[in-house]
Amino acid sequence: MSAVNEIMIRDVVAEVLGKLNGKNGAPVAIPAPTPAPVRSVTPAPAPSTTTSKSCGCDHKKTSAKIAFRGKFGVFQDASEACEAAQEAYLQLKEKGIEGRRKIEEIVKTMAEKNAEPWGKMEMEETKIGRLDHKIAKLKIIKLVPGVDWLRPDGRSGDHGITLEEYTPFGVVGAVTPSTHSVPTMSGNIVNIAAAGNSMVFNAHPSAVRCAVHAARAYNEAIYRETGIENVVCIVEKPTLESFAAICKHEHVRLLLVM
Repeated sequence: MSAVNEIMIRDVVAEVLGKLNGKNGAPVAIPAPTPAPVRSVTPAPAPSTTTSKSCGCDHKKTSAKIAFRGKFGVFQDASEACEAAQEAYLQLKEKGIEGRRKIEEIVKTMAEKNAEPWGKMEMEETKIGRLDHKIAKLKIIKLVPGVDWLRPDGRSGDHGITLEEYTPFGVVGAVTPSTHSVPTMSGNIVNIAAAGNSMVFNAHPSAVRCAVHAARAYNEAIYRETGIENVVCIVEKPTLESFAAICKHEHVRLLLVM
């Protein structure tokens, strides 16, 4: 009970007893209020001045990102390629539609500009097909559907409006054939990046050198324009095991097998 309430009660009791005393003529003693107990308060412990050791999680993440720098999409390890592609996907997500469109423009421009040297490089490596076909396929990459083909679908009625838009998967795992390796990869990049995804290629071993060369060139150009370094990742020495690792990786949400 608080001191204020106790005093009020004591005054009321004194008044009542005074009236009774006036009637009976006998004095009545009024007990003194019992002092409220004092509670001891234990002070809170002072904050520790020692710094606890970090678990190292942030350091590991930072180290992993540093390891991806300067690769421009070319990796020895399939899992590292998938991790780098995931980072690139998140970066591309922040760039929005214009970021996708910029990548599309870069790939289409470079494919046409480098059609002859890249076509010759692939022909020398694979010894398959005809050179004029390889060159022609690179020149028509400019016709591959891109960002402008992804149109939203809107409907309205008595009960409201519905808008449907396409959203990206994330990281796409892909393989390319020994025939027309660079043209196939280039067209895939346009489709996949236009939809907001990054990708990891496991090229055919018979046509991997030309694919690696083109992938690195694309990434360098994309990095200069957007700041994203590993949108197009590729395993430098592809095997069935590296393909299996891509298929099983947690970040790979979709597979493209030509």
